[in-house]
Amino acid sequence: MKRRTVLWWGLGAVSALVVGWGALPPASRMRRGDESSSDDLLEPNAWVRIGADDSVRLWMPRCEMGQGTHTGLAMLLADELDVNLERIRIEAAPIHSVYNNIAVATDGLPFHPDDDGLIKHQVEWLTTKAVRRIGVMVTGGSTSIKDLWDPLREAGAMTRATLLAAAVRAWELPDADGCRIDDGVVIAPDGRRVRYGELVARYGSELKPATEWRVKEAAERRIIGRSRPRLPEEVRAKVTGKARFALDVQEPDMLFALVDWSPYREGRVAVSNAEALRKLPGVVEVVSVPALAGGPPGLAVLASSRWQAERALGQLVAQWVAGEAGTFSDADLERELQSAIEDPSAAHRYRDVGDVDAVFELPERSDATRSLTAEYAVPFLAHAAMEPLACAVKFETDRATVWAGVQIPDVARSAAAKVFELDAEQVALESLYLGGAFGRRLEADFIAQAAAIAKVVPGRLVQVSWRREDDTRNDFFRPAARARLRARLDDAGQVVAFAAHSSGQSIVKQSFERVFGLPAAGPDKTTAEGAFDQPYEFANHRVTHRAVELPVPVGYWRSVGHSQQAFFTETFVDELARMALVDPVEFRARHLREHPRHLAVLKLAAEKARWDTRPGCAADGAPIARGIALNQSFGSIVAEVVEASLSPEGEPRVHRVVVAVDCGVAINPNLIEQQMESAVIYALSAALYGQIHFNEGRVEEGNFDRYRVLRLAETPIIETHIQPSNRPPGGVGEPGVPPLAPALANAVAVLTGKPVRRLPLIGA
Repeated sequence: MKRRTVLWWGLGAVSALVVGWGALPPASRMRRGDESSSDDLLEPNAWVRIGADDSVRLWMPRCEMGQGTHTGLAMLLADELDVNLERIRIEAAPIHSVYNNIAVATDGLPFHPDDDGLIKHQVEWLTTKAVRRIGVMVTGGSTSIKDLWDPLREAGAMTRATLLAAAVRAWELPDADGCRIDDGVVIAPDGRRVRYGELVARYGSELKPATEWRVKEAAERRIIGRSRPRLPEEVRAKVTGKARFALDVQEPDMLFALVDWSPYREGRVAVSNAEALRKLPGVVEVVSVPALAGGPPGLAVLASSRWQAERALGQLVAQWVAGEAGTFSDADLERELQSAIEDPSAAHRYRDVGDVDAVFELPERSDATRSLTAEYAVPFLAHAAMEPLACAVKFETDRATVWAGVQIPDVARSAAAKVFELDAEQVALESLYLGGAFGRRLEADFIAQAAAIAKVVPGRLVQVSWRREDDTRNDFFRPAARARLRARLDDAGQVVAFAAHSSGQSIVKQSFERVFGLPAAGPDKTTAEGAFDQPYEFANHRVTHRAVELPVPVGYWRSVGHSQQAFFTETFVDELARMALVDPVEFRARHLREHPRHLAVLKLAAEKARWDTRPGCAADGAPIARGIALNQSFGSIVAEVVEASLSPEGEPRVHRVVVAVDCGVAINPNLIEQQMESAVIYALSAALYGQIHFNEGRVEEGNFDRYRVLRLAETPIIETHIQPSNRPPGGVGEPGVPPLAPALANAVAVLTGKPVRRLPLIGA
């Protein structure tokens, strides 16, 4: 019996033993317990509030960082509530367990997507119950709509049923037969009309939430599934400058803080001229910031204006000494990663189908039987969100307020409370818009650091901002990884054995200790996702990963392990196709015979890219080649075709990217297209340029002059094609990232005649 099976059988046995608790259904996600209806407000559940003025408020537990989550979630509520989308107003939800993200936890379980067994269902059931009570309100893992697909539709249906019953009561009708609702107006069979707001004003606190309701069938929906622009409230706020980000939080007599951060995470300052800086005009204090929540220590300059803080910081002289990690460099990290590839004995097996070793030990049976071994490498990457970290804090001895854009509000609040030595309930967190995040704001380091600075000046608002260089050098990076893949083809060109072994750091291990103060239990799925969970039907298939301890802080980066492993897997699959002398699309199709959804997405991408035609030439006459890649992640399937050529200097240029996606029910096709375009641009930046170097323990890159991202003139034409589906929605924020790098690498391999096995493609 495999080790993973033993582990999950053990968990299943534990859940079966907890009969008194485990036999109960998961706690309802409809009620907080403190809902407060009144004479002019109806709050029938934890999600919606209807006013006597016809206002409709959605309690929003997920953050908006440009991905359109607020619009997509509002659509779920508006459709079931039978009101126009433009009527929905967003209100930040209070921190409460009813808003915990269950999907992000169940998606993190290390099961193969094809697994439909009893153990998987038992573990998911137990996880759902546990997270409902002790989880967190996290925005991440492309789960916002997936997680709230049922609760928000149920909340809308419950509210609609409550108000419909009130209308029937007002008209003294025997039942609701023949009644209909149009944009919050209930219409009787005889034409009488009453607005939601009128019903609230008439009955107020007498309205009792419905106990029975029905969620609409697909054919009844009039908002879900249709392209809609962003919520007018959000668009108007951003266009007029009224949208609030952390740097917009200001008040009279406030202070501004900039920080000189140690280049070493565990460093200490040996010499500084802090005392001289305190005498400069406008400088209030120079604060020693300890290492908090995984961040480095620093010296913060507090001043009456940002300009004065910048001026003082420019005169700061600080000598930092490396801590326990020492002054490591790229070569040291490379040596550890490569050593783990050479010795897979301590690796964890994430997939083990058939007998891979037995097939590899067989002698070559004919000239047509071929084997291939290849090694791949990807570098450390920064998140590079367009808004550098920022936070505003006001500490008032027995209470505090934090203004910030964060992905886990309860963790951020707790981090600040710990610094202030307060209970979490004494800290108010005002969740603001995020100018991008990509996983970086899952961390609470910048919250704890800002709290430590503000604690020195009680009663005054302190705005702490990070410069671009601070943001890049003090990141929690996407891990670097190495992989060795091996496969054997039979006489027909079919894969009969496939083994993938990789090495890299565990994000989950670091993150759990850093963010939650807990040890991570079990294997880290993210290290091997994109390899063990792919659909290819290889008769003998093994995927292993060896976790490596390195002195580099790592964190969740958009699409996490898929961004690495999809590159390894999909470039290797193309190499196998070339070795078999089979077209790459056909080669993949031959290994997807029992996966019709994946096959449909693959063929859709090929069809829309006109795969069977010659791609032509670029404007300068350089030949264009196509590459394709397929990846399943976050509940969605994406295939991408990249058309690229080489510049006179031999550097790749991408002209066109065709994306095909099956993400289940397409809530808002417009948002899906935007997210696929965003993913392509983000992934293309990384594939072409992205890399972080370490020299004597320091990060070398700082601003965009060294850490390059895609410019507007380099951005290709991007086409998105959505495969129709009635399945529950999957993710869209991250699944567009993984296929881009391998599809581009496969196109470049066609142009050069050489396989591409290392990223980035420029400057590696």
